[in-house]
Amino acid sequence: MSGLRKPDKSINRPREIFMSTAYRYLVFEGGLYRQNVLFDFIEDVGGAVVQKSVIGLDLVVFFAIPPEDEQYVREVASVLKGKIKDAPLLGCEIALVSPTVTRHHTPHPVCDISEYLRRYGAKINMVGLARGVGQRTAQLSGEEKKIIEEHDLAVFVLGNFEYCLLNKKYMLYKDLSIPVIVTGAPYLSSVPHSHSYVGGFGRICHRLKSTEEVSNLDKLVKAVADSLENVRKEMSLDPLSASPILVTQEIERYVEEVSSALAPAPLTLKVDGVRVKLDYDKFVSKIRKVPIGTRKLEEIAEIGRSVISNHILVKILPESLVGSVFSQ
Repeated sequence: MSGLRKPDKSINRPREIFMSTAYRYLVFEGGLYRQNVLFDFIEDVGGAVVQKSVIGLDLVVFFAIPPEDEQYVREVASVLKGKIKDAPLLGCEIALVSPTVTRHHTPHPVCDISEYLRRYGAKINMVGLARGVGQRTAQLSGEEKKIIEEHDLAVFVLGNFEYCLLNKKYMLYKDLSIPVIVTGAPYLSSVPHSHSYVGGFGRICHRLKSTEEVSNLDKLVKAVADSLENVRKEMSLDPLSASPILVTQEIERYVEEVSSALAPAPLTLKVDGVRVKLDYDKFVSKIRKVPIGTRKLEEIAEIGRSVISNHILVKILPESLVGSVFSQ
């Protein structure tokens, strides 16, 4: 790659530097030609490939790198005739909640919203409530609450009626412990008990294609990104003992079953940990013993059973509670 500058300290950086690095999340869109150049660069600067997709001859790579190396990876992309875009939602898992999954009540924008958020790196799980419809009967069961709270953030896709949004539907999410973004048809400044509200959706019987509708989707992406940024800023006051990126890399390195898992994304990054899509009963003992620096994963994280498909949930603890990953 003639004319391409090398990043300072790239290959010889000690691995410890990346234990708690604040990563920059990006997406590469380009061709398959010389893709190894991009992957080698990401590895050299201490970054990580989060997801790779090949569609025909097109390559889409979501990845994370240290912020100081962003200018260099943009040069690499330029040489490879590709594009680098921001992926502000990468590294989070979002619950996209609709009142029900039946034909009559499901808001049509759910699929379009899900697809649009995925473009910016989010991992989406759709949740259809058993009794989310109506004003008097709408409610959230205990199990549904547990499922939603396993995520970093929830987006509630609601309907057309202003009265319902302002006076009734907040009962579905007001007790959730995670940030909640609400969408609906009316253009309102806010709705009770939500971190943000985005109007212009509601129950629409067509795809979201118009300029105004795409603009509303962009507003939703910004609302979600801003909410996640607030979470990360709060976490930075008491940083995690290890980066979720690093924990993901080490699980891949030491648990060979991850590479053969049937799930399309066997490891899902979260803001404060990782979801491992392996059976809890069979693999939790292996996950607990994964080395992170001079410690074991069980020493620096809470490892629990997910309500979803018996997955393994890893929640990384802050350094103030468990100390440095380089001390016994």
